[in-house]
Parts: sequence; structure tokens; C-alpha cells
Amino acid sequence: RMIQGSDYIGFTNKRLMADIIQWDIKSWQEALRFWEENVKWDKVRNALELGAHRGGLSLWLALKGKEVVCSDIGDPKRYAQPLHNKYKVGDLIDYKAIDATSMPYENCFDLVVFKSIIGGIGIRGGLQKQQQVFNQIFKALRPGGYLLFAENLRATAFHMILRRAFMKRGKDWRYVSINEMKTFLKEFSCFIIKTTGFLATLGRNESQRTLLSILDAAVFNRILPDDWKYIAFGIAVK
Repeated sequence: RMIQGSDYIGFTNKRLMADIIQWDIKSWQEALRFWEENVKWDKVRNALELGAHRGGLSLWLALKGKEVVCSDIGDPKRYAQPLHNKYKVGDLIDYKAIDATSMPYENCFDLVVFKSIIGGIGIRGGLQKQQQVFNQIFKALRPGGYLLFAENLRATAFHMILRRAFMKRGKDWRYVSINEMKTFLKEFSCFIIKTTGFLATLGRNESQRTLLSILDAAVFNRILPDDWKYIAFGIAVK
């Protein structure tokens, strides 16, 4: 069951990659590729996924042989367990309802991971609640532990107009900026933030998003400033 190295990760297995990333796959998989290559995986025994929903990142970690707490604001077991059972990793995963702004953990995990949750948390709590998530993650990590993050950025005015017009959550989410991400991570001993994506989020289906992400990789990621892109991802170390 445990498969080492980045080759297993659906970079060559499209079905597995779709189960892990779930939406705008080719763009968001850049975060996964970066994490694969820049974490000392032999130092990671246990992990926590926040905002898991269907538990794609918990699946990824369990396939690496890690013990995982798969969590969401409501118990994610109903949605995530069928996916984990499909890959026969359910014995490595525990399911919990956890509020990311108030977690019952201290010096507990070697790794915490999330994808696209901070904007949603900002709906009712604004910047203060968003910062609180990072404070709670810092508390939950062991010294030297990793935070792996991937989050929607504010990007351009053009992106924000289209989100409000065509996305149900686009009117309410508090999308963050690069500078805000840096502020959120200020308590960590070190961090690195990467960005990707400009056009792909505009695709109306996964095939369109894939084609647009190829154009992003070939052209726009190379020439546009970071704050024009819509995905920030990276690693922070406690």
C-alpha cells in the first residue's frame, strides 16, 4: 500500500490525482509536487488535514504510510471514508469534527495540511479569524513540524468580478493577498510561498481548466507578478 516518491502521485495516474486534488487539478497539483519534493518525509509520522471534505489530502498522506486525522467543521467521515476505503487506507485515518480556529491540540502533529479553506473562514470572521487559524496550527504542530498550505488568492480585479458574477461563494469569501499570507505565517521560524494560475480558474469544466492551466504554465506563470495569480502554496516550519 505504501508507495514512496513523487511518481505514484497521479502525476502519471490521473484518476488518483483527481481523487486527491478534486478540482482544477492541473493547477493545484503544483502544490502537491512542491510538497512532495521539499518535505523530509522520514521525519513525519502523523498529520492533520483541515477542511478535508472528501479527504483528498488525507488520502495522499495515508498512501505515504502516515497516520492522519481527517477533519472538517462537521464530521467528514460520511464524505471521506468511501474514498479512503477505495484505496484501502482507512486503518490509518481517524475522522473528527474540528473548528480550525479553535483546535484541541498542542505540540501534537508533525504536519498539518489544508487546501482552500482560509477564504471561507473569513466569511464570518474576517482577517482576525483567518489569522487565528494559523495561530492554532502553530500551536498544534510539534517543534520543527510542517504546515503545508494551498489557498485561493485575491488575484486581479478581473478575477474578483468574475467570482462575484459566476461563483456562489465568490460574493462572500474573503480572498487573501500575498502580503496577508506572509503576515499569517509570521510566527513560524521560516516559510516559502509560491504562486501559480491565472486563466485556469475561468474554465467551466475540468477539461477547459486543464487546457487553460497548460497555457498558464507555458506563458502566464512566467510573465505575471505573483499578486496577479490565484493560487498561493508553500511550506512553513514551526
